[in-house]
Amino acid sequence: MPTLRLALCQVNPTVGDLTGNAERVRAWTRKAADSGAQLALFPELMVTGYPVEDLVFRRSFVAASRAALHRLAADLAADGLGDLPVLVGYLDADGPPQVSSDAEPGRGARNAAALLHRGEVVATYFKHHLPNYGVFDEDRYFVPGDTLTVVRVGGVDVALTICEDLWQAGGPFAVARQAGVGLVLSINGSPYELNKDDARLPLVRRRAAEAGAAIAYVNMVGGQDELVYDGDSLIVDADGTLLARAPQFVEHLLVHDVELPAAPEATGGATDLADGMRLVRHDVSGIPAGPTGEAATGGIIEPVADEAEVWQALVLGLRDYVDKNRFPSVVLGLSGGIDSAVAAALAVDALGPQRVVGVSMPSQHSSEHSRTDAEDLAKRTGLDYRVEPIQPMVDTFLANMSLSGVAVENLQARVRGVILMALSNQEGHLVLTTGNKSELAVGYSTLYGDSVGGYNPVKDVWKTLVWRLAKWRNADAARRGETPPIPENSIGKPPSAELSPGQLDSDTLPDYDVLDPILIGYVDGDLGRDGLIESGHDPAVVDKVLRMVDTAEYKRRQSAPGTKISMKAFGRDRRLPITNRWREDG
Repeated sequence: MPTLRLALCQVNPTVGDLTGNAERVRAWTRKAADSGAQLALFPELMVTGYPVEDLVFRRSFVAASRAALHRLAADLAADGLGDLPVLVGYLDADGPPQVSSDAEPGRGARNAAALLHRGEVVATYFKHHLPNYGVFDEDRYFVPGDTLTVVRVGGVDVALTICEDLWQAGGPFAVARQAGVGLVLSINGSPYELNKDDARLPLVRRRAAEAGAAIAYVNMVGGQDELVYDGDSLIVDADGTLLARAPQFVEHLLVHDVELPAAPEATGGATDLADGMRLVRHDVSGIPAGPTGEAATGGIIEPVADEAEVWQALVLGLRDYVDKNRFPSVVLGLSGGIDSAVAAALAVDALGPQRVVGVSMPSQHSSEHSRTDAEDLAKRTGLDYRVEPIQPMVDTFLANMSLSGVAVENLQARVRGVILMALSNQEGHLVLTTGNKSELAVGYSTLYGDSVGGYNPVKDVWKTLVWRLAKWRNADAARRGETPPIPENSIGKPPSAELSPGQLDSDTLPDYDVLDPILIGYVDGDLGRDGLIESGHDPAVVDKVLRMVDTAEYKRRQSAPGTKISMKAFGRDRRLPITNRWREDG
């Protein structure tokens, strides 16, 4: 049986940076060639970055993607890498955009893959299954392909597929079995959510059984706006055996020798098969010689604990948002509470303490422990710590306006927001807001106050998970002999906005241990009132919580982006009308 040395290039592209992404392909192809690889593969839409969203509708962008692809093929050959076949995702089109007046049925923008060899594009494939759920809108952008491309490489028939093709039964993988291929390549831009890695391996095994072939699955890594990609690339044999698996949240070259069945006698040409798909075959000759000497083994990285996985996702999502948008640094308010402490620790892990500014903004209602806890966190992490008392500014407002109650509470939060934005304007920092998902769900925030900011690293983190992350991060630091970054007092004390005397979150909200399960059922699980009550929740508490969630939609619509880690993050995952009179209690 032939053996192919595969190189899965788990890399971090940037949307719109066609030149930079192509340079990344060239650099990692060099690494693949140096490892003796005979076939290298890169993620979905590698040339353009993913997702490109409405850039698809710009014909200039599509043309630039195609030009960059052909230039990349020539550059790889000029680099002396032309003999190594390279599979790379790119944006293509065989007709006008579907939203244009001159659109043609069955033609338009394509989520495409191309095999580059000896300076040429020798084969292409158009994604067949287009996801249209959660954060995906691919039916809006792309036209599905109806042809499975099979290339003969090193005596093995290899099928090309893209991401969602793997997540649905039938289509390309069923046709791959009919075609008798020995290997299916799956290039992916599959966003992270908690425990997705637990679902990924069983899914790949099911498709291997469906295709009767080994699968090489490469996924991108990195942050793109709210999305973060975890990598977790892997290779599975036809019988479902896991052969190699890459780490999560880091760029990585996974090189592994895979023994594969020899291709049958060549048939060539195009063939009509089941599932409404056709089959096209190509032969790629003159690839690097087969591996000799010791076999290349990519190794198998074991999964980590949930808290470690989420922390890595949040760090990577924040780092890439800051760096890819070219912010020099970040600034955030330090209240001494758990949310700002976790957000600050994430920022320091992502960017280093020299790029993080933490500002304590005490008022007359701020407790002494809030001030000392904020200062303690700054000492533990080494970030740039500043103190800007807000009471003189609040008093100036109150001397000129007659305000009371909630209006005075919100005024304090808004003065703090003004201070952070002023520092942003003056010094160039990106403002981080620190409201957790539980607070966003029930609207427990001040619009243009504590919600002000350009990015929220804990936007998709339930309050109870915030505490778990803090405890994990401190324990992880202690395990490595480092100083735990988060003060124990910030973890242990009752949460409070401290906008009025003796104020606690529990004055307004149920305890978070009660609140979060209701919110998870309602927001993430789409349970209605009856379903939540049947799950054991108190009807009166359910009614209160659902009213708060439903009336806070206008606040969430104006909230900063933040890293998605759950199955249903606020934003593109969950789209509800602001003006909406439907209530679960009738």
